[in-house]
Amino acid sequence: MDPTYHLNGGYKPTTKRNADLNGPDFYPTPAWATHALVDNESFEGEIWEPACGNGAMAEVLETTGSRVRSSDLYERGYGESGVDFLEANQKFKNIVTNPPFHSAEGFIKKGIELSESKFALLLRLAFLEGAKRTNTIFHKTPPARVWVFSERITFYPAGMKATSSGTTAYAWFVWDKNHTSSTELKWFAPGYKSRFQDNISKSKHSKKTLELF
Repeated sequence: MDPTYHLNGGYKPTTKRNADLNGPDFYPTPAWATHALVDNESFEGEIWEPACGNGAMAEVLETTGSRVRSSDLYERGYGESGVDFLEANQKFKNIVTNPPFHSAEGFIKKGIELSESKFALLLRLAFLEGAKRTNTIFHKTPPARVWVFSERITFYPAGMKATSSGTTAYAWFVWDKNHTSSTELKWFAPGYKSRFQDNISKSKHSKKTLELF
């Protein structure tokens, strides 16, 4: 049996999910996807990016002015290597990351445990589905907000230029310890992809871009 079948679902994962399974291979998160988050969610205090890869997400998080800790289980030339987030016990003010596909549920459990303020994960929008997750995650510890992308994210191997649009819908799932009401469903305004793609070093954080449908 192909090992990429039956991982939190009955279909075969995309190449990004295969990359997660293979460990050292990885597909960095496009900068614009993280810019969308920090434009619409404020983070007070330090931020931990525990699956930092080549630093693509961490570099955008640094534009918030917060101190960012970057780590990864594998050596990818950025941040601390050999740090297994699922085995960590250090509390952190905020945690933001794009988890390996096969470890998403474990990251949620650990992130809720270790974050003191906010915990944000970039996940497939379809992660909202499923009886198991409903019982183990969403009924017990639902996110404060789910930010849906109006543009599709395409994941490519490190160093490869994006040439097409993605086919999978993604969203930022945000757990907020100060949130006391039900989960809010929100949408990012279109335009982040054209403004920030391939422009990590030149782009600047700006709150002026917030426009919801």
